[in-house]
Order: sequence, then structure tokens, then C-alpha cells
Amino acid sequence: MKSHRTLAACAMLVILLLTGNTVAHAESCRQRVGLDQAYCDADGDLVADFPLDQSKWRNPDTLVWGFTPIEDPAVYAQLFRPFTKHLSACLNRQIVYYPVQSVSAEIGAMRAGRLHFAGFSTGPTVEAVNTAGAVPFATKGQKGAVRGYHLVAIVRAGSPYHMLADLKGKRVAHVSAASNSGNLAPRALFPVNGLKPDLDYRPIMSGAHDKSVMGVVSGDYDMAAVASDVLERLVERGAIDRKAIRVLYESPLFPTSAFAYAHDLHPDLVEKLKACFFAFHFPPEMTAAFNGDEEFLPVRYDTEWQTVREVIAAVGALPD
Repeated sequence: MKSHRTLAACAMLVILLLTGNTVAHAESCRQRVGLDQAYCDADGDLVADFPLDQSKWRNPDTLVWGFTPIEDPAVYAQLFRPFTKHLSACLNRQIVYYPVQSVSAEIGAMRAGRLHFAGFSTGPTVEAVNTAGAVPFATKGQKGAVRGYHLVAIVRAGSPYHMLADLKGKRVAHVSAASNSGNLAPRALFPVNGLKPDLDYRPIMSGAHDKSVMGVVSGDYDMAAVASDVLERLVERGAIDRKAIRVLYESPLFPTSAFAYAHDLHPDLVEKLKACFFAFHFPPEMTAAFNGDEEFLPVRYDTEWQTVREVIAAVGALPD
């Protein structure tokens, strides 16, 4: 009987100790915002801080990284080979590119500690920050300008519409249910500018950004919500005359990607990693593959991803 009571007391002591550690950890973090319980954001920049316990800082001799998945992950492995070699020489350690098979696998690998840094596409960056402790620090760009696109609302140049509210009851084209600039962003951003999809108009799904643009030019639609980069490409190809359309509304920039490090990497390693990223100039193959991008540029998640977070908060869906 006595031994049973002793065992029970020991078990209770273990439970109290574990509970006490959990409570102490929770109390030590005064702010998380959207982050999971494993992370803390004491400085309010919306990303995970370095662990307070310096013994948890990682500084491995081999760094593993990956990039947002595509149909054939091996394509990026080859494309990024010059960059991987550059990082290896710059950081003086082995760099391994890991071809992830899906967005969920990429985020899960960083959360589990198997990816030390990675490139994420626009929407999944938010999930990676909140659930995997990813800290965005760089994106692609050219001539000092961050690569991205805007949601633009376009009308014919000679139309009588001059603000979004003028389009109530009119023929307004969206692209498809999953499109960010062609559907999700308008649902999040148009209402605060006087036009509510589904209430003020019934969106007409065109099926493609270029079809929406051409539909406005031909008069099939009174307005269309499209991605600015698609519009620019149509103008550059001569498919439409830029003077034929007018932009009623332009959203803040949606960055196309984020490169992020795991929050528990050693701060010294993080600073070296950043320096190596920003010292790299894309070779011609990378520039061609990434639409003219030629360098990595610094970004802040709390500012550059604000519009992305607004869309997610409004419609409950992740932009691509």
C-alpha cells in the first residue's frame, strides 16, 4: 500500500512539474498574435522571436533548404544549383537543396526542424510564419524593386465610371473562385471602397485574367478585377492598347514569394545567411525563369504581407 502511495505521489509530482513548466513557458510569452503556442512575438513584428533559451539556438554544419513546390521539383533543384553553390562557399558549410512535394510538406518540414530556410509563395508564407516559426527576410526583385503584383480594377477609358461605387448593379468580371487578385482580394478590398461583391453586383467568372481584360476592352464587362502583371504583359505584347482602358483602383503590392529562416537558427548564422543572399546576383538562367528578377531584396513580414493578411482575414482563404 505504502509503495502504491509513493508511486502515486511521484506521478503527481511529475505532473505538477510538467504543468509548472508549461505554465511558466506560457507566462514567459506575453504576446503571440497569430503565432502557435510554440512561438513568441515579444517585439510585435508578427514573426517568431529567437528562443529565450540560447541552448536551443541551432548552428548546424549542414543547412537544408527548399523552394515552393511545382509539378516537377527537380526543375528548381537544377535552377537553384548556382545559388546553392554560392551559399556553400559564402557560409563555408554544406548546403543541401531539398525538393519538397507540396506546400503542406514544406511547412511541416520547417516546423519539424528539417528545413533551415525556405522559399514560400504568397499565401502559404502566412501559414509558415504562424505554424512553423518561419521568419521572412528576402524576396526576389530587380533594380531594387520587389517583385509582386497588384489587384487592379479596370474599365474602358471612355466609360462613365470613376470610382468603385459607380459599378453597383453593373457587369463586373472576376476570374475564378481560387484566384487571389481575380476573386479573393476584390471580396476583401472592394467593400471598404464602396463596392460589395454579391450584394452590389453579381461577379461574372471569366475563367482567366486575359479574358477579363479583353472582355472590358470589347464591352462585354463594365469592369474587371485582374492582376496588374497580366495586364502589363498584354500591353507589352500588343494584345491591347493601354489607352483603351483606365484603372479605377489599385491595391497595395502582393509579393510573389518570401524566403524565410527558421526562428531558432543562431542569430550569427542568420546575419551571415542574409548577407550571402543579398550578395548573390542571379545568373541568366535564373533571371529568365523568374521573369527578369536578378537579385534578392530585404522584406519585412509585418509590412509587406499586411494586404495578404487582410485578404485572409476577410475571406478565410489563402492567396496563391
